[in-house]
Amino acid sequence: MRLNGLSAFPITPSDPSGKVDVAAFRSLVARLCAAKVDSVGALGSTGSYPYLTRSERRRALDAALEEAGGRTPVIVGVGALRTDEAVALAQDARAAGAAAGLLAPVSYTPLADDEVYEHFAVVARESGLPLCIYDNPGVTHFKFSAELVGRLSRVPGVVAVKSPAPARDAVAENLAELRSVTSAGFSLGYSGDWNAVEALIAGGEAWYSVVGGLFPRTAMTIVLAIQDGDVAEARRLNARLEPLWSLFREFSSLRVTYAAASLLGLTSAEPPRPVLPLAGAARAKVAEVLAALGLDAES
Repeated sequence: MRLNGLSAFPITPSDPSGKVDVAAFRSLVARLCAAKVDSVGALGSTGSYPYLTRSERRRALDAALEEAGGRTPVIVGVGALRTDEAVALAQDARAAGAAAGLLAPVSYTPLADDEVYEHFAVVARESGLPLCIYDNPGVTHFKFSAELVGRLSRVPGVVAVKSPAPARDAVAENLAELRSVTSAGFSLGYSGDWNAVEALIAGGEAWYSVVGGLFPRTAMTIVLAIQDGDVAEARRLNARLEPLWSLFREFSSLRVTYAAASLLGLTSAEPPRPVLPLAGAARAKVAEVLAALGLDAES
């Protein structure tokens, strides 16, 4: 499994009890596949994986796989608080036909590097599912060092890392450091949409994108410009989206994406509680930015 290009992460619409709206979710996934994204990222943080039961996560994964129809690879979040739970989720994903699992070190008690290493080694060994390291310190409060990523890259079945993209002036150094410690063929990818385009330009192999999960054609246009060597155009398109990146930074990409999906009529679902939907002036601000950028359900 080689993760590269645009991996688009949609929300997972569900009702207040956590039951996934399969029809709405399939509709979102269908839009991603139609835009020819390189992979669908089901049940990432934008997909609210920690808020869903194992059975609902399986329903969502089955829906994504059915919609993708084997044409678009589906990677899926398999993070859980306990190692045995993560193993079970990864086994479910492999049995269903997912291409890879996205594993975050979800924790309550702060974890040490050796504990995270063992967690990944056990999940990889007992599930047989290719794993992408999910480095998301803003949520998990665990930051992967380059040394730990390097150690994990040599664990059979750990094939990639999804890191928060650093600022433009730091990304080349970050890539060089990771490449110096990881095994051959290990994929280096980035999230954090407002910095991720520069990471791709610098040589990152995958963009794990929130905006790609809602506006896949817009994100793919940027990726294709980079692949064609038109860096100036990619930067122009990225700069144009700065009002959206500003909203992501102000309100969180999760809240903004739910508001945008609702405003565009793609789903009426709200974020899982206790996360509250944007309302009033904040929701109006999202609507203004979408209108100014010309972003709609076809974007």
